[in-house]
Amino acid sequence: MGSRSSPVSECDVLIAGAGPAGAAVAIALAARFRVVVVERAPAAPFRYGEALAGAALPLIDALGARAAFEAQGHRVWQGNRTVWNGVAGETDFLTDPLGCGRHLDRAAFDALLRNTAALRGAVLRCPARITEVTREGGGWQARVASGAASETVRAWLLIDATGRAAALARRLGARLTPSDRLICIWSCSEGAAGGAGFSATEATEDGWWYAAPVPDQRRVLAFHTDADLPAARAVRDPVHWPAGARVGVVAANSAVLEPCAGAGWLAVGDAAAARDPLGAQGLYHALFTARAAAEAAEDYLRGARDSLSAYATMIAAGQRAYQQGLAWTYAQERRWPEAPFWRRRREQARRYHSKLPASGASS
Repeated sequence: MGSRSSPVSECDVLIAGAGPAGAAVAIALAARFRVVVVERAPAAPFRYGEALAGAALPLIDALGARAAFEAQGHRVWQGNRTVWNGVAGETDFLTDPLGCGRHLDRAAFDALLRNTAALRGAVLRCPARITEVTREGGGWQARVASGAASETVRAWLLIDATGRAAALARRLGARLTPSDRLICIWSCSEGAAGGAGFSATEATEDGWWYAAPVPDQRRVLAFHTDADLPAARAVRDPVHWPAGARVGVVAANSAVLEPCAGAGWLAVGDAAAARDPLGAQGLYHALFTARAAAEAAEDYLRGARDSLSAYATMIAAGQRAYQQGLAWTYAQERRWPEAPFWRRRREQARRYHSKLPASGASS
């Protein structure tokens, strides 16, 4: 029950987080259900840039946001250039049936999804945070605080879209298990990166570098290594970056939430399963899981109580395929077998493969 000093709101779905995953779920559900989205940040935060694969464009189509997305002028992502295991290679998306991706202005992209959710009818509480949540009569009661004000929100379904923190799900008892300690040390500076339209990835003894053009004639340069390795401290020295460049550090590790759905709740995007940026799947994963979560949420609200467990099964299957692909990619780099960064990836791959069910055939 809400206190006398705070108003009480009723909704069908309460979403924590208005990043790409949370906003996409809200867009998909708001036309048919009462949706409230609670977001801590008053505006879409600055991001150092991210690639959106061509495979994700149909997901934007499905949200009805493609025209507005194209009008933002994101740069075409034409392909990848790599140096891995000492071999240079190039993948050109012009020959890919899914087409070219985009190098995003992330702040603009995030704002687009957030604004689209509001236009479709979702109620955005921002800046605000969920301070309490309790199960009540088959639904939920949450206290939402914004500054000195607060309100009680009652909902039938909770969705955690708080990113790698999985803050709401962990409060409900779910366990977030990281696979590694990968971080990304990045800079964004003036001057387009060489090879317009292409990203570049190169392995080194202590990790791997990534470079790509982003809008407004800027480029992003990022180094990925484990947080506890000496390289993580050394590379943060400003001497390694262009003069005047903005430099930041973010978590980039793989992680999985167990379970990623329960009685009356589910997690989406990075909150359900965070992904290593080496595969450039982060935003695709956010939009894909958002679509799947919206379908599961609709079925649940219409009485199919097993839809949330089916969603969790789908997320687990996708995570297994992702782990297999990531392990294979890291295993292709064999020049530094004793370097801690690469040794850890080999050991992680062994642990992963040891847990796979027997295929019934020898290899």
